[in-house]
Amino acid sequence: MSPLEQAKKLVDQFAGMFEPPVEFRGEVTLKLKEADRIADVCSAAKHRLGFDALVDLSSLDNYGEDPRFTLVYELYSYASRCHLRLKTDVNEERSELPTVTAIWRTAEWHEREIYDMMGIRFRGHPDLRRILMWEGYPYFPLRKDFPLAGKPTDLPDIAFTRPAPLEGGPFVTAPGGKNSIAREPRVRIPESHAPPFGAPARNLAEPGGMVTPAHEPLSGR
Repeated sequence: MSPLEQAKKLVDQFAGMFEPPVEFRGEVTLKLKEADRIADVCSAAKHRLGFDALVDLSSLDNYGEDPRFTLVYELYSYASRCHLRLKTDVNEERSELPTVTAIWRTAEWHEREIYDMMGIRFRGHPDLRRILMWEGYPYFPLRKDFPLAGKPTDLPDIAFTRPAPLEGGPFVTAPGGKNSIAREPRVRIPESHAPPFGAPARNLAEPGGMVTPAHEPLSGR
């Protein structure tokens, strides 16, 4: 049975609860209109259609839109070798939907990470606590309104953070640029000290800040 046929079975079972299936490059996506029914849909996908693996669970921040958040469930059936993607939206005011940990145990860590980074709660999760940030941290770092440099926090006897300057710092992406090499995240050198495009890369660990070619002995310099 193809992924599209599998998707249509879910659409028939949950009449009126899905947008029409979308097929793109052999992948099928179903958009669930009511986030509160996601556990029911996932249970049917596993027990009736054989999607025995939750490959991934991720979230999107549609900042400036309502509903703000989109949850994406990547399902796979080992028996039929089919992949199915489920999506559903959650508004910022509520920021909550049912857990699917009773269906796939692997959802425990996926849901904790989303809660930690995006602030979306999963009702019924057996251990919903932060997984990367410390308990009591007041922000959600993967939301689009969280500044790239971070925010200051000060929790006595626990931890503190300070904004990190980004100019010349790691993982700074340059917009535009001549090609992907010029745009990729890297340590950026202030423009006044940057070498011309195409010149050897700077290596601040060496005197003069230039890379020593592998074929050129140091004694010859």
